[in-house]
Amino acid sequence: MASGQASPHVQPASRVKVVLSAAGLVLLAGVVTVAAILEMKASRAVTSEPQTRVAAPEPRPPLTRAEEAYVRALWPIHGEVERSSVRMSLAQISYKTRDMGTVQLKSRVDEALASYRRAEKWLGTLEPPPSLRRSHDEYLAAVRLFQKSAVEARRMFDDGNDDHLRAAYPLGLAGSNKLRELGERFWPEEFPPN
Repeated sequence: MASGQASPHVQPASRVKVVLSAAGLVLLAGVVTVAAILEMKASRAVTSEPQTRVAAPEPRPPLTRAEEAYVRALWPIHGEVERSSVRMSLAQISYKTRDMGTVQLKSRVDEALASYRRAEKWLGTLEPPPSLRRSHDEYLAAVRLFQKSAVEARRMFDDGNDDHLRAAYPLGLAGSNKLRELGERFWPEEFPPN
């Protein structure tokens, strides 16, 4: 073969590369074009939809004087119950993750139980207006759920069985859910929506 002539085997390989590259570019251009068309259709659909306004929530009627007095008297009780339930929950978690010992957990459970019993007594001194009687009874039921949870957790210290913490958990959770629901009624700004 002369030095200026290409080998017959090299030529087809470079043609295949050129053809494959061209086909790849055509395919890529097609994908980009389809994506652009779909994007334009989507943006037209969004901008052509009529703008709807979300209706503002209906304002709550103002509280009567008796309701306001009751809610104000309930606030310090509510604060103590919330703090105690959070402290007890965190103590149980810390105990399970071995960040807290049995003695510390027992102390927290005892403090929470005493707090819940105080709250029950305080609630007994309140005279809710008829419009809040049902909510008052539900609040008292939540406090009693917390008490049952604490009593169940305390049993662990009598027999050393951690299963009492597992049995106490659903009681505390039910109390927390009820407390949150009631808190939204009494103090709607306390639990902002997510």
